[in-house]
Amino acid sequence: MASSTADREKLELLLLHRGIIALQADRTSCEDCGRTPLVGEQVHVYGGRRPRTVCELCSALREEQPQVSAAVRHTERGQTVRLLASAA
Repeated sequence: MASSTADREKLELLLLHRGIIALQADRTSCEDCGRTPLVGEQVHVYGGRRPRTVCELCSALREEQPQVSAAVRHTERGQTVRLLASAA
């Protein structure tokens, strides 16, 4: 009985871990601090060899101008955060 409970707990932790990894893979996060920007917050993309997406807070610490700035918007399902170009 104790072995069955331990196996069930291990399975629950494994499934939770896989779910967290899947959610992290489908989100936009700041390359400087790792934070996920909030819906409505501005994110900025800086160029170079590899474009970097930076949140509004970390962008204030940079002297260079971003190539693109856009507001973060939610999807209909509410499961992911997508970066869309703002209409200027």
